[in-house]
Amino acid sequence: MKTLQDILKGVTLLETAGDHSVAIAQLSLDSREVAAGTAFFALRGTAVDGHTFITKAVDLGATAIVCEELPTERKAGVAYAQVKDSSIALGIAASNFYDNPSATLKLVAVTGTNGKTSTVTMCYNLFRELGYKVGLLSTVRNIVDTAEIPSTHTTPDAIKLNALLADMVDAGCEFAFMEASSHAIVQHRIAGLQLTGAVFSNITHDHLDYHGTFDNYIAAKKKLFDDLAASAFALTNIDEKRGRVMMQNTKAKVYTYSLSRIADYKGRIVENSFSGLIMDVDGVEMHTRLIGEFNAYNLMAVYGIAMLLGVDKLEALSGISNLASAEGRFDYVVSFKEKVVGIVDYAHTPDALKKVLSTIQAIRTGNEQVITVVGCGGNRDKEKRPIMARIACELSNRVILTSDNPRNEDPAEILREMQAGVTPVFATRVLTIQDRREAIRTACALAQPTDIVLVAGKGHEKYQDVAGVKHPFDDKKILAETLKELDK
Repeated sequence: MKTLQDILKGVTLLETAGDHSVAIAQLSLDSREVAAGTAFFALRGTAVDGHTFITKAVDLGATAIVCEELPTERKAGVAYAQVKDSSIALGIAASNFYDNPSATLKLVAVTGTNGKTSTVTMCYNLFRELGYKVGLLSTVRNIVDTAEIPSTHTTPDAIKLNALLADMVDAGCEFAFMEASSHAIVQHRIAGLQLTGAVFSNITHDHLDYHGTFDNYIAAKKKLFDDLAASAFALTNIDEKRGRVMMQNTKAKVYTYSLSRIADYKGRIVENSFSGLIMDVDGVEMHTRLIGEFNAYNLMAVYGIAMLLGVDKLEALSGISNLASAEGRFDYVVSFKEKVVGIVDYAHTPDALKKVLSTIQAIRTGNEQVITVVGCGGNRDKEKRPIMARIACELSNRVILTSDNPRNEDPAEILREMQAGVTPVFATRVLTIQDRREAIRTACALAQPTDIVLVAGKGHEKYQDVAGVKHPFDDKKILAETLKELDK
């Protein structure tokens, strides 16, 4: 069993008290989970300050306290360590506690506003197809080789993250692919990890409710690359205007991918249709079932990662050609008789919605109507609400504004804020139906044969969060059932 001294190796200590040779049985950042032998880390969150729970943690049996401000009253037999930043200390300590699993794995992190889930999921599937044992950490699911663990956050807290990585090592995994959200980066959930590489896809308007400004959001993403070791690789999309900016201070070896510029890994779309993409990748033509330019970029990121991890080029392209996207990413179903195409996509930002609708516009023949069902989540960035509505109007024939995950906001107020983006010229093509199920059913009822119905915003989610309660709700299931009814 490790001691407090063992797990705090590499952490700068400002002041200490008590015996640091005390044995540590578990780590915790939640006082409710504390038991005998626990090292409790008092983190300062946006809503709760863990320092207020130090006494409770000690009463429950914590044998060590790591904090930014030492309590005035200290209990005999409890070890204390004062650090500058408890969240950084926790990241390093969790890595030490679980024997630094990221140093054993070839761990690649992907960041960006859009494409993270699709990219890491496709990497997992590709390397599994190539015969490797692989780990996955994503918004949709976490997988240790073949064992699936429910996912609650894009990036888990440092303790859960290192525990999962340790499980991957124990399962014999050689590679692991993870999403790195902006929240996780600035909250130091990935502190202490030894990354083999990191990838930047793109950055657009999102999470300003948390970061405050777009510059702060950019800085959060950039920190992932600023902190990379010289031994790591940094792969960036140079068609994205901030692709080079992200790499400015990194010590890692920088590589690029592109669909339109000279790059280390260069792709070109030859054909884009509902049957998939035909692409030229570094001089080799390949076909994939995936659709749209945004997927072409995801595939180029996967290809670049594979090359940088030593996969044979033709073997990689052969595997990539068989890949499917992540659940809820341009998932589509077609009614048997009416041939109405129903698409479910996680697009919940202006850029993602624009990309999905632009993809649909690029591959439609011109006679079909595009009917878009879209909402915006509550307790999230309010600035994007009218923008999302405006984009839907500009790129659709009909739009139905509806509830997404209202959380603790009034869904009617969210819809009013979205309606502000509907200009008079588009007013006659827009309906507002708060009930999401009814909105989807109405969109399908409005559809004529071969029309396209896009249901955007929730993607893979199997619930709707209303006033803190998650009610069962599956966009794709409801869409498929409704389209099936059209065939009767």
